[in-house]
Amino acid sequence: MAKTPGGHENSAETRAAPPGATAWFRKLAAKVAEAIGSPYAFCLALAIVIVWGALGPHFGWTETHQLVINTFTTIVTFLIVFLIQNTQNRDTKSLHLKIDELLKATRGARNSMIDLDRLSDEQLARLENEFKEICGMEEPVAPAGGLSAAGAGPPQRS
Repeated sequence: MAKTPGGHENSAETRAAPPGATAWFRKLAAKVAEAIGSPYAFCLALAIVIVWGALGPHFGWTETHQLVINTFTTIVTFLIVFLIQNTQNRDTKSLHLKIDELLKATRGARNSMIDLDRLSDEQLARLENEFKEICGMEEPVAPAGGLSAAGAGPPQRS
């Protein structure tokens, strides 16, 4: 399996997509995420709600009138979730790769800190507790699931 310069494996989604489809979707997702995060998109959404509300008395607040806004918002939300998730996944992956590269290039840094996103919740809680001890913070972090991190010990250093 091919790996990126940071040592990450290429995802199955990238390999399975037809040529050009991934690039097309990536560009679309980035443009849509940028557009819907703008003040203009918020103003457009607000205008749609105001127009819908203003037309309510004209249509007698019928079920059909309510169904229009419910259906519209459901469809838009459903589609936007996938586009935003794609953009967030790419942003997160690129940040991880940049941090991994910095760790790799920094003398004295622990190489075990690379690819922390692959650790279990318990391992992350132990590591967080180790850093809280180093920084002099007092409250240990319990891992997900309510398990106590006490006595778990710090992760192995490289």
